[in-house]
Amino acid sequence: MSASKPPRLFLSPPHLCGREAELVAEAFASNYIAPLGPQVDAFEAAFATHTGIAHCLAVSSGTAAMHLALRGLGVGPGDTVLAATLTFIGSVSPAAQLGAQVAFVDAEPDSWNMDPERLREALASLTGEGRRVRAVIPTDLYGQCADYARILDICAPFGTAVVADCAESVGARYGAADGESRHAGCWPGLAASIFSFNGNKIITTSGGGMLASDDAGLINRARKLSQQAREPAPHYEHLELGYNYRMSNILAAIGLGQLEALEARVAKRRQIFRWYREALAGLPGITFMPEAATGKSNRWLTVILIDAAQFGATPQAVRLALEAHNIEARPLWKPMHLQPVFAGCRIFGGAVAEGLFARGLCLPSGTAMTREDVERVAGIIRSNAK
Repeated sequence: MSASKPPRLFLSPPHLCGREAELVAEAFASNYIAPLGPQVDAFEAAFATHTGIAHCLAVSSGTAAMHLALRGLGVGPGDTVLAATLTFIGSVSPAAQLGAQVAFVDAEPDSWNMDPERLREALASLTGEGRRVRAVIPTDLYGQCADYARILDICAPFGTAVVADCAESVGARYGAADGESRHAGCWPGLAASIFSFNGNKIITTSGGGMLASDDAGLINRARKLSQQAREPAPHYEHLELGYNYRMSNILAAIGLGQLEALEARVAKRRQIFRWYREALAGLPGITFMPEAATGKSNRWLTVILIDAAQFGATPQAVRLALEAHNIEARPLWKPMHLQPVFAGCRIFGGAVAEGLFARGLCLPSGTAMTREDVERVAGIIRSNAK
């Protein structure tokens, strides 16, 4: 009889802190178990306080938050939206669903985030063709903030709004050259920032997201749209179409408990990264995602690049070797300009993102991992070296 496999080691599973059940019980006791309620209000207020962003709206997903942000900015047919190509599709699908043309910007090697100089090229080229670039969406890749200050400076002469995709960067920090440091998505000039609390994120509500902005009007407009655009009347009155994007009061209670543990979760993810770096030190062909000088990553996922010629195995071979031991690992995000659904969309650059996708591997990084778990993963990786 073959030996049973060890328990599944997931890429980034939820990790409860202990207070969630208590807060959910309070929601049940109050009988607010439908969308909206005191826990939603409290979660929005707590998130605003933690991030420093004045106004927050809790919704059903990060994608819903992006949809509301872009609609609030007037994105629609005839517009172009520029987005990072190295991202998850939820960052850019709302722009296409609103009828805008989507174009993509390559990553830069030093941070893997949107390349500001490629962005400058894209804005000059598209506006020179008479296109209206309504919004730019930089993604905080794997928990590392994009260079907001440079991106905003580049967008300003074109009058283009910037919506930060912070789905992966809750708890990360961004600081400009003067040393000022703020929470991800909190930077003067950003039109809005969106966050995700999906089950695989650094904190979770099981599913959910947050739209945040210093623009009260944008958030008020989004709040109305998120509730089916109902007018303030005793009956159901609608002058426009909205969405059912509200967050459940139960999920918000989970979020309140998770938010209390955020700083500890960031510290643990960064520790897991250090453990991996120590365990894989000296292996030829293995490098790690760099940390930009402009901020502090939450290290949501530890990501490595594998040079197959130097290491002796491809990223796919290593992934399958880990899977054989019931360990989940995944390739990097496949660049959006390579996705069949976006065939024909413009790409400015592309080689950097394509190279990262070809060589990259995301390693298990859940905050419940022990050093022994990391050593087990690293041992299997080492066993595949030539």
